[in-house]
Amino acid sequence: MNDSALVTTGLPIALAIIMFGLGLSLTADDFRRVTRTPKAVLVALVLQVLVLPLVAFGLVSLFGLDPLLAVGVMLLAASPGGTTANLFSHLFRGDVALNITLTAVNSVLAALTIPLVTNLAIDHFDAQGDLGLQLGKVVQVIAIVLIPVGIGMAVRRRSADFAARADRPVRIFSVTVLVFVSVGALLGERENLADYMQQVGWVTGLFCLASLTLGYGGARLLRLDERQAIASSMEVGIHNTTVALTIALSVLDSTEVAIPSAVYSVLMYVLATAFGYLITRRRSDAEKVLGQPVE
Repeated sequence: MNDSALVTTGLPIALAIIMFGLGLSLTADDFRRVTRTPKAVLVALVLQVLVLPLVAFGLVSLFGLDPLLAVGVMLLAASPGGTTANLFSHLFRGDVALNITLTAVNSVLAALTIPLVTNLAIDHFDAQGDLGLQLGKVVQVIAIVLIPVGIGMAVRRRSADFAARADRPVRIFSVTVLVFVSVGALLGERENLADYMQQVGWVTGLFCLASLTLGYGGARLLRLDERQAIASSMEVGIHNTTVALTIALSVLDSTEVAIPSAVYSVLMYVLATAFGYLITRRRSDAEKVLGQPVE
C-alpha cells in the first residue's frame, strides 16, 4: 500500500481536505477562549502534550514492542485530538466549547510536537536505518496540518454559509478516509497482522483507556467541573488518527508504523462510548442521591 500514488499523493491531499474542514469549523474566538478558561485548557493540554507521550513510552517499553511499532505508538500519542471528540463530548454532556478550543490549539501545537516526539522515538528505539523525519519532512508535516486549517478559517470568515454547508460532507469524507486508510494499512501487513495485533492490540487498548481516564481523572483531581472533565477526557482520548496514519504512510513511508494508529482508530470509538456511558451513569446516580446537578 505504501508504494502507491494513492498513498504518497492522495492521502496527503485527503488529509488537507479534512484539516480544511476543521478550519471551516473554527474561528479566531475559539483561540481567544483560552483566556476565559485558562485552567481547563492548560490541564487538558498538559495531559495530552506531556503526559500521554510518557504513558505511551512506558507501555511500549513494558511490552517490548518492535522498534517500528513503538515509533508508531509514540506518533499516535503525539497526534492531536480528533474533531469527533466534539461529538462525543456533546453526547455525554461535556463542555463542547472547551473541546473546540482544545482542538484549535492542539492543531497548532501538533505541527511542533509530532516531529519532536517522533524523532525522539526514532532515535531512542534505534529505527534510524528505516525511518527519518528530516527538516524537509518536518516542513511537510507542518504544511499538511496547519496550512489547510488556516485556509478553512479564512473561508469561514468570508462565507459562514459555505462553511455550514460544507461541514457535513467533510465529516462524512473524514470518516470514509479514516476507514479506508485504517483497513488498507492493516491489509497491507496481512502476512504479519496476527503477530502485530498480538503485540500492539493490548498496548493501544490500554493506551486508549489510560488516555480517557487521565483526561477525566486528571481534570477532576485539579478541580475542573464535571462538564470540563468530560470534555478533557474525550479530547485526550480521541485522537486524530488520520494525521498519524498520513505521516506514517506518506511521510515516513512505513506501513508498520501505521499499524498502531489503524488499530487505535477502531478501538477508540468503542472504548470512548463505553467510558462516556459509565461516566454519565455514575453522574446520573449521584444526582439522584443528591437531588441536584453534579458540578
